[in-house]
Amino acid sequence: MKNIHKILIVVLFLISTAVAGNEIYKVVHSFTAEYPDNNINGYVAWGAGGPTDTVSRALSVYAAKELGTNIIIQNKTGASGSVATEFVHRQDHNGYSILFNSENPPLYKVMDISNVDYNDYYPVIVVGQQIAVMVVSKDSKYNTVEELFEDAWASPGKITLATTGAGGLTQNVAAMMLARSKVEFNQVPYDGDSGVLTAIIGGNADVTIVNYSSAVDYIADGSIKVLTSFSSERLPSSPKTPCITESYPEYGDYFPWGTFVGVFVDKESSDDVKETLSKAFRKGWESEGFQKFLAENYITPLGICGDEASEYITKWQQVTTWFLYDAGQTVYSPEDCGIPRLGTETEE
Repeated sequence: MKNIHKILIVVLFLISTAVAGNEIYKVVHSFTAEYPDNNINGYVAWGAGGPTDTVSRALSVYAAKELGTNIIIQNKTGASGSVATEFVHRQDHNGYSILFNSENPPLYKVMDISNVDYNDYYPVIVVGQQIAVMVVSKDSKYNTVEELFEDAWASPGKITLATTGAGGLTQNVAAMMLARSKVEFNQVPYDGDSGVLTAIIGGNADVTIVNYSSAVDYIADGSIKVLTSFSSERLPSSPKTPCITESYPEYGDYFPWGTFVGVFVDKESSDDVKETLSKAFRKGWESEGFQKFLAENYITPLGICGDEASEYITKWQQVTTWFLYDAGQTVYSPEDCGIPRLGTETEE
């Protein structure tokens, strides 16, 4: 029995020594190794083949060359992107787990989706944004946004707006129009951009709002008409399309605004990790091949990092959470979540 006890003591001592040695190795390695010296895991918060996934995979090819290592892309979907956002936040903050996500996390707290959002991350780069456009069928009686608004004011809730469902782009822009112009629609949900565009073309809805990239083929074949873009400048790819601020300048406070894609690392990561990642992704973003990719996919280039990216996201969050709140579409007030209304911030 004594021999068994001695053996157990020796085994436990060896295990504890191994564990301690491993932890010591990790600490020493973190101070001595040049980052990155291993593959980086990139977690995309949305499904394969979608806009976030497509942009993330394209940019990662160029960034990996700059980093001198592989970026292993994995899709980790669910709960408006919060599954991946929370998962990456729980990993070691050493730069080997990075997040690829879109504009959804700034809405998590007011929508009661998650307490982890971009406040817990450092923005390596915000890649670009897409601009939303209002479209109707080729046979629609509406030829301008003014005509549609006038009709909507005369008959609130009568015009049918095809939406992509709760939290989608169409519903967000509908909330923007309700908050700023008091325009109310009869909102009918469909399955994704293809669903809403099919509804418009088939005459099952009067109007919808999608990213320009989703509508461009239907515009080209004459199936739909574009009434306006939700931007403060006309789109280079559609210079004849008026922007909303030409008719209603009061929307100017909201812009630049649109769906966006970014790369993020936990804010507790070292300054070296943050700088290394931002430099590599910015260089990849600048490459001729990636700029061609952005142009071909009608994505407005941003390429902003660090503080500039944080300011962009903060403004986007202020604009979006407050117009959603004003339209009665949030669970919590932005103020209760520490988000001031744009223009009401006070300097300390």
